[in-house]
Amino acid sequence: MLCPQSNNESSAPSPAVWSESGETIMSNNKLRVEKIGGTTMSRFGEVLQNVILKDKNDIYNRIYVVSAYAGITNELLEHKKTGQPGIYQTFVQNKAYEPAMLNLQHKLCKLNHSFQDIGLDIDKADEFICDRIAFSVNILKSMDNVLGSGYVNKTEVLLAARELLASIGEMHSAFNSANILQNLGYNATFVDLSGWQDRKERTIDERIKYTFENLDPAKTICVATGYTKGTEGIMREFDRGYSEVTFSKIAVQLKAAEAVIHKEYHLCSGDPLIMGEENVHPVCNTNFDVADQLADVGMEAIHPKASKPLEIAGIAIRVMNAFDPSHSGTLMTKDYICPISKTEVITGSQNVTCVEIHDTKMVGEVGFDLRIMKVLEKHRVSYINKATNANTIDIVIYDKDCSDSLLGDLRQQFERVTAQEVAIVCAIGSNIAKPGILAKATKALADANINILTVSQTSRQTNMQFTVHRDHFVLAQRALHEALCSNDPESC
Repeated sequence: MLCPQSNNESSAPSPAVWSESGETIMSNNKLRVEKIGGTTMSRFGEVLQNVILKDKNDIYNRIYVVSAYAGITNELLEHKKTGQPGIYQTFVQNKAYEPAMLNLQHKLCKLNHSFQDIGLDIDKADEFICDRIAFSVNILKSMDNVLGSGYVNKTEVLLAARELLASIGEMHSAFNSANILQNLGYNATFVDLSGWQDRKERTIDERIKYTFENLDPAKTICVATGYTKGTEGIMREFDRGYSEVTFSKIAVQLKAAEAVIHKEYHLCSGDPLIMGEENVHPVCNTNFDVADQLADVGMEAIHPKASKPLEIAGIAIRVMNAFDPSHSGTLMTKDYICPISKTEVITGSQNVTCVEIHDTKMVGEVGFDLRIMKVLEKHRVSYINKATNANTIDIVIYDKDCSDSLLGDLRQQFERVTAQEVAIVCAIGSNIAKPGILAKATKALADANINILTVSQTSRQTNMQFTVHRDHFVLAQRALHEALCSNDPESC
């Protein structure tokens, strides 16, 4: 199946116009809003050639929403995967955050020098980021003094510090990107959504509207910060998914024709590191339901809180590999259903725990599992999978959510509660409603001598989930991919 290509032949656009209510009343039917991730941004020379300047006759009508360079937000806040503390945690613990900020400044200036050969004005770039960091240190000192007084809500001040620190990485990368384009002779605009030194209170949506209402993407390449300052706090609402939320909100407000996400890899039928690059293939087309299924097990093509507004607005998402510019990527639309029944992606997570609640009083008792859900709600835990029988309920949750206090509260109410570290593997597709596919999957696992602990599939038939022992995580994915995907490659 061939992937559809973007339509670049529509008529000349007009800039978006807002009504008094703040909603767009005229849209740019050629506009594409494009998100560039941090790892990809670190290879900006290639991004220039493969993405931004790929077609030098068609470089406008693009808004690029950029993340901080790879690893920078981890240093500012904490490591996204390991939780290793960054500058924010140093500030929270009242430790030496100023030297940490100066070390970061040195690293960012060193990064600047790595882009000199592609056009970055080093003096301007260094001056920009040094000014931002110096001002941020002063703000942190003021916050520290206020916290020391004991007269304020500590939580609110710390949330403000987290917002401030998060904004630095995106300001740095967005300024550099616009500066490089300007020095190469292109009309480019640094679109700063961080609200830097802006005392006027605006919501996130209001700031996006205010910032873009006098910009015409048909005449300038817009490079916007992935961080947006708002009264509700984008970190408070969306935490580390904030840059994709900014991307989504811009696309919806300006009624973009398409929303594009540039990553350093394709959305594939399986993880190339597990299956081998020669054994996987890009997914050409899928839908938002599949994107939600992937996000639920930690394989985020796009943050679910960013994809939902795009889905409601009817804006397609295209996930592209920035380093394979000839490939049209994966197109996600609301109504796409694969015309043939097939498994599109094999994925999963090995960072999950199966919590088993066994209680002989469960059988026939109406609303028994509601009691379990109330405990999960108390601890702000969302489960991935739930399997039940007459007197047992198994709930699969992420390891990070399986706290002693959660298990303690469950054990106070139920006869026997145990927790086992496991893995979950999934066969996902927009149309896997095919007789025998479950039998084929379970046979593949059995042939690999893998015991299935739980199995789950709803009547919508978009995701078959198998809980297995953790040491079978890799083997289970390989077995499922070989059985369900290897004989059905796509040609995009």
